[in-house]
Amino acid sequence: MAEAAPFERVAIIGLGLIGSSIARAARAGGVAGSIAAYDRDEAVAVRVAALGIADVVAASAADAVEGADLVIVCTPVGVCGAVAAEIGPKLKVGAVLSDVGSVKGAVVRDMGRHVPAHAAFIPAHPIAGTEDSGPDAGFAELFQDRWAILTPLSPADEADVERLRRFWEGMGANVDTMTVEHHDLVFAIVSHVPHLIAYNIVGTAADLEDVTQSEVIKYSASGFRDFTRIAASDPTMWRDIFLNNRDAVLEILGRFTEDLQALQRAIRWGEGDALFNLFSRTRAIRRSIVEQGQDTAAPDFGRRAAPPPPAGER
Repeated sequence: MAEAAPFERVAIIGLGLIGSSIARAARAGGVAGSIAAYDRDEAVAVRVAALGIADVVAASAADAVEGADLVIVCTPVGVCGAVAAEIGPKLKVGAVLSDVGSVKGAVVRDMGRHVPAHAAFIPAHPIAGTEDSGPDAGFAELFQDRWAILTPLSPADEADVERLRRFWEGMGANVDTMTVEHHDLVFAIVSHVPHLIAYNIVGTAADLEDVTQSEVIKYSASGFRDFTRIAASDPTMWRDIFLNNRDAVLEILGRFTEDLQALQRAIRWGEGDALFNLFSRTRAIRRSIVEQGQDTAAPDFGRRAAPPPPAGER
């Protein structure tokens, strides 16, 4: 006999890449009985309905969450509080409220005060994504073998945490838990600062007066192309992440600046051994990431290649 879905009715607020992928993955994994969706962008809502990835496309966030056993807010971090204020009074007794934000401290601060005592608030962060956005960018396999981090706020929510764990595992994710504070520090170094560096170096290349933008594009090597892929991520989402995780980001940036200055000195004074030792350490980290299944050693890092042109166009 098949195991019952951990949540009968799931409501998703915000149907971009992550929200639309959750809708697809939840249905494919059988972890939701029915799916209600809401997006404040009317064009997105119309597209979601056309794609058929939700059973109901509601006219408001409040309508979407009514009767839902699990509500997942998939909006940019900066508007999570306003969304919670709207849906809080509509959460049913025993409902679980979660999110997908890359920052947890600000989400807890802004959403927590709007959660009624009869509902459980369990922030979450799926570590998955692409540089694309919108409901058409989502796909059910996005979370397969990726990590989803849960940051429970109360021991009293243990049973609901376990249900949410089953939900994410049913969509193919590996699940771990950590505190809110630890989460924000960890992801400042593994995600937020790398994105900031990518945005900065792509902007620097574009601004160089002695290199035209066409040359930057024409002669871009694989390293720069990887930076541009990261720097193509959703600007609203990343603006909100940096503003809402500023303390952890600034702490890591301070350390990064110190290490960068040490590299400058090594290059200036010809300290080849120092450079070789650093590069050897970083190469080992890359190998560890591949060994743990969080990336692939395949050519072009395993990214999907463009389909070949039709025979007559080759």
